[in-house]
Amino acid sequence: MSYRSRKRKPIAEINVVPYIDVMLVLLIIFMVTAPLLTEGVKIDLPQTNANPVDYNPDSPEPFILTVDAEGQMYIDDLAKTQQEVMIAAAALKRIKPQTDFLVRGDKQAIYDDVLQAMVLLKSAGVETVSLVTTPLEADPKR
Repeated sequence: MSYRSRKRKPIAEINVVPYIDVMLVLLIIFMVTAPLLTEGVKIDLPQTNANPVDYNPDSPEPFILTVDAEGQMYIDDLAKTQQEVMIAAAALKRIKPQTDFLVRGDKQAIYDDVLQAMVLLKSAGVETVSLVTTPLEADPKR
């Protein structure tokens, strides 16, 4: 064997520095975009001291109809017309009869708008409609 062939051996190492750079860039991108993805319909729910409803983990995901302060209705953060709400609620009730139907109404919304949302669900065949509120904050003065 000559001197040259003995001196050069193949290197069996993987250079991971470029992979680390790519991962750090992706981490930064995800950290910046994640808070933007969680934005939804902003409503200010009324506060009450009512007892929370028991949650059944075996039941399907609830149907949540949101009414904002201007009276616009939303399903899954997408604005819907009254006709679209009725169609969606009736279809879901037919497919999954155990679904809970909830109405989230902004506390600044006109009472009639929230009531109309409940009437729409009732006319779609929903027997029980629940209202969503936030727990009453404890008064620190008491």
